[in-house]
Amino acid sequence: MHLPRRTLLAAATAAAALPATATPAAAARRTRTGFERLRATGYAQLDGRRTGIVTNPTGVTRDVRHVVDVMHADDRVDLVAVFGPEHGFRGTAQAGGSEGRYDDPATGLPVYDTYLRTGQRLADVFTASGVDTVVFDVQDVGARFYTYIWTLYDCMEAARLAGKRFVVLDRPNPVTGRAALGPVLHREFATFVGREPIAQAHGMTVAELARLFNGEFLAAPVELETVLMSGWRRTDWYDASGLPWVPASPNMPTPDTALVYAGTCLLEGTNLSEGRGTTRPFELLGAEGIDGRWATAVNGLGLPGVHFREAYFAPTFSKFQGRTVGGVQIHVHDRDAFDPVRTGIALLVTAKRVWSGFAWRADQWIDRLTGSTWVRTAIDKGADVDEVVAGWQEELAAFRRVRREYLLYR
Repeated sequence: MHLPRRTLLAAATAAAALPATATPAAAARRTRTGFERLRATGYAQLDGRRTGIVTNPTGVTRDVRHVVDVMHADDRVDLVAVFGPEHGFRGTAQAGGSEGRYDDPATGLPVYDTYLRTGQRLADVFTASGVDTVVFDVQDVGARFYTYIWTLYDCMEAARLAGKRFVVLDRPNPVTGRAALGPVLHREFATFVGREPIAQAHGMTVAELARLFNGEFLAAPVELETVLMSGWRRTDWYDASGLPWVPASPNMPTPDTALVYAGTCLLEGTNLSEGRGTTRPFELLGAEGIDGRWATAVNGLGLPGVHFREAYFAPTFSKFQGRTVGGVQIHVHDRDAFDPVRTGIALLVTAKRVWSGFAWRADQWIDRLTGSTWVRTAIDKGADVDEVVAGWQEELAAFRRVRREYLLYR
């Protein structure tokens, strides 16, 4: 078959415009966020409602305008308050911090702090704000210990206590919604990095999680509405969405960070650096006294989809600030084959074997991150990666069965 030169040139130009990891089929689909779909209805679900929104810098439109600015400028919305999560509404605070109560200079709207507020204390914030509907629009990254999903949970419970409607505007899970992976939280280890028994990599969107929380975990259901996306599939990576990426927090700069985070965040539970204070947090990992033996050991396991490079770096803050440490940089070359949780376990097992200075954090934070004592105690007893991973399979299978009931996309 002969194609005209103009057709060939047009096809070549279109192909060159695609991201290296995107497919033509994915590029042809336009993912519309929950906010885009809400706005297209003229904000029908907010009509006549005094509205407050829980959001942060990730709450943006396709042309990177913040949804608060867009809604505030639209006479069809009665937006009266903003609620900021960890890191704050405008995202200026580091991990474990927030911005407090202030008036937003851009809109004049009162901004309330939700961080570390729960139950009646948070319900009182909603009551004081004068809202009757609370909207949630925050980009998640797919890991149980990323605190925004527990801000969602806490705000749903507080809205129930305060008698408010709750509306969730959905956004993509950037690491796909294909499967749940990793250990399931035991309730006795519940903290703000895990309130309820879900898997370490939950494989859900925030709207799906909201339905799960409402159906399984809240003391009683809140009046919940969800505005779903269109054009998103469970197998989609973030770059297939065509949406702009805004760093979800100061140490979540790219979708690549989100890809590894559900596994390498486990290094927070040790005396190793998880890469905070570098340009590649959660991808650069190490400590003083580690050399190339760690990269050799973990590469020797033949983990699917990933290579490890011997690396040296000097964090500008957090662990080992201003000191040069040795370790690895994680390089994912096949993200469909890559298992972040198994990889995180492999990094812990090999680090303990090759570095005599390895230690868990004294507060046993690793148990909060993994959701039980299993990972720590199994590794301390000399278990290999397969043995550690086998220890949570029964609980994971049970969670997957529950999760299946709340999935909203194919």
